[in-house]
Amino acid sequence: MTRNVTLTGRTIAVWGLALLILLLALAPGEARAQASGEGSVSLPIGTQAPDAELEDLEGNRVRLLDYVRGKPALIEFWATWCEQCEALQPQLDEIQRRWGDRINIVAVGVGVSQSVRRIKRHLERHDPGYPHLYDRDGAAVRAYDATTTSIVVLLDENGKVVYTGVGSGQDLIGAVERLLSS
Repeated sequence: MTRNVTLTGRTIAVWGLALLILLLALAPGEARAQASGEGSVSLPIGTQAPDAELEDLEGNRVRLLDYVRGKPALIEFWATWCEQCEALQPQLDEIQRRWGDRINIVAVGVGVSQSVRRIKRHLERHDPGYPHLYDRDGAAVRAYDATTTSIVVLLDENGKVVYTGVGSGQDLIGAVERLLSS
């Protein structure tokens, strides 16, 4: 018996991203890059931050850079199911507590294996006090070359990338301290 299967571009993209996340999760060691010169995850240091169209949790179309303009910013690409993202949360909470008036934090929920409803349920249990956006179509993931979750990008007040990292071993508090003291 022969079965015809039709795949849409979006289906292929979602499966491709899921496969990439799986391959990165199985890679030896923790891939990490910081401004200290270990290489680059996401955008190269010094790059101007690109904009992307996403959704807020009410389904309204929004621009990512509208959430990060005016002062330094931290953007995290995360998912409710990401254990490394969960491990980073205490640092993000501390950054929000200590410097929330000096830095914009935005969580970009990737559109792989999660929905706005799932994000809202997660925030009912723990709302850290900064915006969460939903990248349904992967526009921000593509713009920031965020090939996995737990990627963090720090921007200076001019919107230039000063730090990128991935994984639970990042020193986000130290990176933010350096950014705010420069």
